[in-house]
Amino acid sequence: MSLDTEPGFKTKLIRRLVFGKPRDLEDRNLLHRIALAPLLAWVGLGADGLSSSAYGPDEAFRTLGTHTYLAIPLAVLVTLTIFVLCMCYGRLIYYFPQGGGGYGVASALLGKRVGVIAGSALLIDYVLTITVSIAAAGAALFSFLPEALLPLKIVFETMSILVLVILNIRGVRESVMMLVPVFIVFAVMHLAMFASALFQHWALMGTTVHYVTQGFDSGLSTLGAGGLMLVLLHAYSLGGGTYTGIEAVSNGLPLMREPRVRTASRTLLYMGISLAFVATSLLVFYLLWNVSPQPDKTMNAVLFEAVAQGTPYGELFVALTLLSEGALLVIAAQTGFIGGPRVLANLALDSWVPRRFGALSERLTTHNGIYLMGAASLVALFYTGGDIRQLVVMYSINVFITSTLAMWGMTRLTLHSREKEPRRWLRHTVLFAVGTLMCGSILLLLILEKFSQGGWVTLFVTCAFAALCFVVRQKYDSVQQKLDQQLPTDIAIAHPERIHTTPAPNPEQPTAGILVASYGGLGIHTMLNVFRAFPGHYKNLVFVSVGIVDAGDFKGAFAAEALREKQEAMLQRYVDLARSLGIPATYRYDIGTEIVEEATNLCVKVAQEFPRITFFSGKIIFTNEGWFDRILHNQTAFAIQRRLHWADRIMVVMPVRIR
Repeated sequence: MSLDTEPGFKTKLIRRLVFGKPRDLEDRNLLHRIALAPLLAWVGLGADGLSSSAYGPDEAFRTLGTHTYLAIPLAVLVTLTIFVLCMCYGRLIYYFPQGGGGYGVASALLGKRVGVIAGSALLIDYVLTITVSIAAAGAALFSFLPEALLPLKIVFETMSILVLVILNIRGVRESVMMLVPVFIVFAVMHLAMFASALFQHWALMGTTVHYVTQGFDSGLSTLGAGGLMLVLLHAYSLGGGTYTGIEAVSNGLPLMREPRVRTASRTLLYMGISLAFVATSLLVFYLLWNVSPQPDKTMNAVLFEAVAQGTPYGELFVALTLLSEGALLVIAAQTGFIGGPRVLANLALDSWVPRRFGALSERLTTHNGIYLMGAASLVALFYTGGDIRQLVVMYSINVFITSTLAMWGMTRLTLHSREKEPRRWLRHTVLFAVGTLMCGSILLLLILEKFSQGGWVTLFVTCAFAALCFVVRQKYDSVQQKLDQQLPTDIAIAHPERIHTTPAPNPEQPTAGILVASYGGLGIHTMLNVFRAFPGHYKNLVFVSVGIVDAGDFKGAFAAEALREKQEAMLQRYVDLARSLGIPATYRYDIGTEIVEEATNLCVKVAQEFPRITFFSGKIIFTNEGWFDRILHNQTAFAIQRRLHWADRIMVVMPVRIR
């Protein structure tokens, strides 16, 4: 069979062109090549926080209504919150350097069930990160385009999500590198706009101060101190979208360059300073320029048009600024594609979601998670019609569910660390307690205020996903329990003296190739069943295995070496067991990221060495198998069997019944 007629060759060629060539797991510099340095981490993860300035301050200022003079204390509160949260997550990273974000913290400190709730909220949050960022990008870009083009907004948003899916399948670092120029243009254009806004209204600062003073006096006389405080807290909570994205750094820690804690801390510093500067500046300039909401335009668009009015090339300046803002929002959606699949992978490794979500592609990306995030964000986009205000409410609720649980868990941890850290425990406890209070207050006010305006949707979806996680875990535990009861997990070696005296396999004799994933009941059961089903026929055994590098294992070429050692030790146990029974046996293995293709290639190589080989694999079957069982326990054995049949090799799937 020629290469170009091999089944799936054209598909592979297209995938290679679109997604790139496979990574070399043996490359000792691989982790360094794909990891993010602080600047790139700031672009890839920090863009989510910085881009929230496009909708967070907008929503907060709109909520002030006629009390715009409260923009000054609101700006102070926003800055304080950003730095408190950055400090909290900086300490959280120190305590949890392996990453995991809110899911890992809540699972470790508040229990696995609470961790699932935090993980579910965080996952839905990342879906909405993508959706709200893309929708806000569309709003920013179409703010200066003719109204006749407005129907194309949803098309632009859909295509943006699809492009980001492709970029992230190619690799995180590659996707971030392509977006760095956009990030730089955003920073330059906004700095220039802020400088122009300040310069033009510098002489009116006294008038603005007078307006703010009069506004406070009027507000105190009509609403009282309590009323003003409620208005301020209301705007503060509904502007909660401003603080979204800070958590992404702790969740994306495994993607960062060593030393990871230092890289993450520096990324948080960059993010905190840039976000506080931009968000505070916008609130102040909304007030200084007396900006008021206009239909089908963002507050930023209204502000920038006012600043550029009457200046040379003003329209072009506004267009470039809004274009850079929209482009940065597309970058911010990148955070969802980085963080969401990581959360899914962590849930998969703990068996809360189907384990295939923990698998890596040949490009070392969590591809199944990327596909799911893209599909879910498209559903959210079409459901809301790209309505930013509804999306921001849904988005913010889930952000603060996870953040509140994480801050509360850290408060408990530091409170109980008095003996280990007698000098710092009080300072850290107060810090996390303040973080818990801030996040919890925003969460409560958002739910109370916006429950009927879309808040119930995100709460329902989060609870439904958490319930599904519990069902999946129960299914996995139930099947494992039945396997342990029905199959031998280990059998005593009957004749240990035969292990070293049994001859080596003879390639000219009929050989059984047993595909195994780990040492346990399924592999042992398959081996014994071969000799029960074909007594006296097979004279040799070759145990075949592929070590799969998943999201929990991969930490560079040294991890690949550790996985090889693990595979050899596991396979040697099978060989010793077979030889103790007087059966000549050996093993062959490889490591990779895609089980079906790697196993097929390995079997073809083994068949060249043992031409009379028949391959066998165990497959769990259920008395009443449903679609849910097929999703959780995938069809790997059948997929390998189909590939080997195309290669003119024989493979038999041995059933293992689960009652």
